[in-house]
Amino acid sequence: MFNIENFDIKLNTEYIGRTFIYADEVLSTNTLLMDKKSEYNIHGTILFAEKQTKGRGRKDRVWYSAPESNLTFSILLSKDKEILKNINFLNFASSLSVAVSLENLYQLNTSVKWPNDVLINGKKTSGILIESSWQGSKIERVVIGIGVNVNQNSFQGVFNYPPTSIRNELGRTVERERLLAELLNNFETEIEKIKTNQSELLSDWKSRCKMIGERISITEDDKEKFGIFEDIDSDGFLLLKTKEGIERIHFGDVNSKRI
Repeated sequence: MFNIENFDIKLNTEYIGRTFIYADEVLSTNTLLMDKKSEYNIHGTILFAEKQTKGRGRKDRVWYSAPESNLTFSILLSKDKEILKNINFLNFASSLSVAVSLENLYQLNTSVKWPNDVLINGKKTSGILIESSWQGSKIERVVIGIGVNVNQNSFQGVFNYPPTSIRNELGRTVERERLLAELLNNFETEIEKIKTNQSELLSDWKSRCKMIGERISITEDDKEKFGIFEDIDSDGFLLLKTKEGIERIHFGDVNSKRI
């Protein structure tokens, strides 16, 4: 079982995770934090669940996580207007937080995949789902759902990228409390860069994205495009180089298409 005291000792943040809710089982941590009528309204709240019966990723894909083995949690941001209005950069800050934590604690070979996945040795270990609610033209709350395969040793299903876990890559179990604290410490650091140094945030992310310069496919709504992953622009969008020129991609599933 997750030891909250061990986690709290290692947490070194000002506000992220200072309100920490632990749940044995929920439908979805994102869904609960997105509900404005719920009791969870404090900026920086973490809702951590051992089991999600309706955990999901992008496009409502099912995110299955073995109970008491992994990290499945959501972060509520509702106060910092400058961060909220730069929501595009939250994907970069979130995936960097995971990647940097894995590098710092376990010296693993990580990479990031646009827009929101973290890979170890080319295999997916973490996914991120960001949702927002608006009041008029302003975002009033953002919820970042993060799943990390930590100690799970087998995976069922069909995947675009083969899944893995930290345990499978290291050959041993790891302490979830230490990893979550490290991840949240890094997350608070990275999201501050959204306000102070967006170029550094993008540079750090791009240095871990091995797809830049490669031929890729992008799929969205059953439409597939091909081209060269040229770059990420200053607003966080993917630049796809095709025969027609440079196209700015706002969202989609990216896969390598090596010739």
